[in-house]
Amino acid sequence: MRDYGLAEHPLVNYHTHTWRCMHAQGTEEEYVRTAIAAGFKVLGFADHTPWPYESGYVSHMRMRLDQFQGYLDTVSDLRTRYAGQIRIPVGLECEAFPRYMGWLRDIKAQHLDYLILGNHYDLTDEGAHDVFSDAGGFYFGRSTEPAQIRRYGKRTLAGMETGLFDCVAHPDLFCHTYRRFDADCAAVSRDICQAAEALDLPLEYNLLGIQYHARMQEAGLLGYPCPRFWEIAAQYKIKAIVGFDAHRRDHLERTDLFYKGLDFLWGLGIETLPYLPGLDPD
Repeated sequence: MRDYGLAEHPLVNYHTHTWRCMHAQGTEEEYVRTAIAAGFKVLGFADHTPWPYESGYVSHMRMRLDQFQGYLDTVSDLRTRYAGQIRIPVGLECEAFPRYMGWLRDIKAQHLDYLILGNHYDLTDEGAHDVFSDAGGFYFGRSTEPAQIRRYGKRTLAGMETGLFDCVAHPDLFCHTYRRFDADCAAVSRDICQAAEALDLPLEYNLLGIQYHARMQEAGLLGYPCPRFWEIAAQYKIKAIVGFDAHRRDHLERTDLFYKGLDFLWGLGIETLPYLPGLDPD
């Protein structure tokens, strides 16, 4: 592995969750203090977006709408108290559900520094929900059939083309439980990377996926980040950003994975961004 210095490529993360999503642990301040101790220059919070569900559905994996102001207030307070030690932008990780895109556009303009496209769930009838997915939509991280990954590609492209998002989280999520990198995987990968090049939209190399990777491969699954996806990405003029996808503060302590990710991407000749566009702290 190469010898990286913070001056060459600062330690940053724009993909940090909070307890409000119900599957992350610890307080926001614990994340901030951990990041400062580890030498981060930027720690961005991008918890799973609340949606103004018309059906009244309450999600099992994202903050409630009535928690959103508290989320903003907490991050704002931390930004003030730790000014001069670390930059703390605020965003959300979102799908691109068409009926809520107007609402999301307004929320971003009024309150947020950035948005991450995290295409976890397919479109669905809001009234049909179960314990496995958000409001009943298929979870793309459980894709096992070609039709499912093609659908992931279609919905990801639609989100990218809205112009609302500042990067695409885990663009290779569709590989997580897929068994082999077949022609459909290659086609979806090419479509996403071609769009990323055309739109100049960064793709995230997701470090949380690395922590699942060995377990997935032992089960005969591709997992993510998927090397074959990124080998295809290297054929396009795309930009990548490394994201921790932190759900616990100790995830931020795995700075070794950050530099391992850089080493992998640079070895493929992929340009990596030190900061999300427009959020350079200098």
